[in-house]
Amino acid sequence: MQQNIVGKSSYRSLLYVASSVVLTLYLCLPCNAQSTQGETENFVMEHVEDAYHWHFATVAGRDIVWPLPIILCSKDRGIECFSSAHLYNSKQQPTTYRGYTLLHKKIHCVDPGRRVVDLSLTKNIAAMLLSVLLLVSGLLLAARKYQQQPLTAPKGYYAFIDIIICFIKHEIAIPNIGKKHYERFLPYLLTIFSFIWLNNLLGLLPAGANVTGNISVTLVLAAFTTIITVLNGNKQYWSHILKPKGVPKWLLPIMVPVEILGILTKFFSLMLRLFANITAGHIILLSIIGLVFSIKSVYIGFAVSVPFGTFMFLLKLLVAFLQAYVFTLLSAIYFGQAVEEGHP
Repeated sequence: MQQNIVGKSSYRSLLYVASSVVLTLYLCLPCNAQSTQGETENFVMEHVEDAYHWHFATVAGRDIVWPLPIILCSKDRGIECFSSAHLYNSKQQPTTYRGYTLLHKKIHCVDPGRRVVDLSLTKNIAAMLLSVLLLVSGLLLAARKYQQQPLTAPKGYYAFIDIIICFIKHEIAIPNIGKKHYERFLPYLLTIFSFIWLNNLLGLLPAGANVTGNISVTLVLAAFTTIITVLNGNKQYWSHILKPKGVPKWLLPIMVPVEILGILTKFFSLMLRLFANITAGHIILLSIIGLVFSIKSVYIGFAVSVPFGTFMFLLKLLVAFLQAYVFTLLSAIYFGQAVEEGHP
């Protein structure tokens, strides 16, 4: 009987590892397109970078692509809207359409004298809209459940949402901001944590977009935290920056710029930490899996790509949570410093 239990446990473990391996290997399929010279393209950077189309997979030499809308604004033509499929030929190579072409994966005018403003819906933007839709609908569903049954203990999905809210409230907001001020910052902390974590997880799915690995996205998120911190800074907070106690007057022209630079340093640290960790994880994982396609050896696949790729994929599941937690924690610490009474 004990042997059967051990056998079933080992079987489940192997099945779990195998499923992780399959999912890990499938990550490279969306970018495993073949060029006209018959060589494998650089699928690592293709997965990390943004694009005007959503490339899901290449099956039997045929690309499965979702073209996204191109929106351009210019003085001579006004607003132009068309599908990004017109900018690619049948082999997914850039081509010219309406006087526009793709150069370094950006839209440029064939006529060098024309200027356009690009408002197109790219892969990362589409993925963000999808994540926002999932996030808002899921939280509204949980809120309605709580309103209908406020005295009932949550179960399943609702219990999971309750755990996240309690975790952010009791482990991040209250200890770092204080019971007096935490309530006005709690909605933002819940939003930023859920948004980053959900996009980190969606980026691990096959054909997923690298949203939180885009420095433009992390820049905006870090800017939100910095602006909220600056706007909520109390008298003690600003006096510490503009007129530090115990500092001679002749030293103020040096200390004040240093303190202001400290605010900018926090902004850049938030922006670069999330961007670098998520992007580096994708590059390392896909580089390990890419050994199978570059060396074209089954032995390399089973000896290197499968074990190390599985380990990296499971590690990235942990990193997805940790990066959301660290960003939220640092934001709460900065808010706490801004509203703390008697700031040193």
